[in-house]
Amino acid sequence: MRLRRAAVAGTWYPDEAKALAATVDRHLAGATRDVDGDLVALIAPHAGLMYSGPVAAHAYRLLRDRAFDVVAVVGPSHFVGFDGVAVPGADGFDTPFGILPIATDIVDALTKFDVVRDYAAAHAREHSVEMQLPFLGRLAPNAAIVPLVMGHQTRETATALAGALASVLRGRRALLVASTDLSHYHDAATATRLDAVVLDHVARFDADGLQQALDVQPEHACGGGPTVAVMRAARQLGARDAVVLGYADSGDISGDKSQVVGYMAGALGTFTR
Repeated sequence: MRLRRAAVAGTWYPDEAKALAATVDRHLAGATRDVDGDLVALIAPHAGLMYSGPVAAHAYRLLRDRAFDVVAVVGPSHFVGFDGVAVPGADGFDTPFGILPIATDIVDALTKFDVVRDYAAAHAREHSVEMQLPFLGRLAPNAAIVPLVMGHQTRETATALAGALASVLRGRRALLVASTDLSHYHDAATATRLDAVVLDHVARFDADGLQQALDVQPEHACGGGPTVAVMRAARQLGARDAVVLGYADSGDISGDKSQVVGYMAGALGTFTR
């Protein structure tokens, strides 16, 4: 079996199953909001678990009473610049919870679209997908994953990926996850203003507006392209509603509000009001 080895286990999150489960469960215990209805997609941050885990838990709590066969996670590339979207050329992800299988049939179907290709180097050090796996491994251990890393976050790439995902996942019991942090290394007041733009567009399920904001100021979110792609794909898969579940910044944990990273949790679907 071709495995994608964990890159940040033991540093960004515990590398032992019992300790990781306890950490994830502690974050989940702090999340109390439920959303009724059909869940199509989540938006969650990808910093070290102690920093962004409390926010991510607001999104992943929604998996407690839901089951999915496959979870497609779309994150940005932090280390490798390239065009399009990369899959890792692997059969599974090695995690402290064991090997999480990759849905190779769906990966193969996606690579038939020009926007997606095998590119293991883009995944080797990348944490944006990996940081979703502690929650997925704890709450959706039987779901296969589709790990996708987006290179240059162009409008065209986000649109093409959305179409590919919707085409391949339609009719399946599938969940989409957009992995993104928000603004980076501004003081908390500035971060709040920048991040509010993303929160507003997500809450209004306005992928076009978010894309326009990112075209002007990409620093609103490091995973803006993945977020737009997931919002568009979710809409094509039947989602009609969006909700922002949580927001915080790194200073809420570190105590340093002079240079923070923003985090949000959101959900897309068809929800009961």
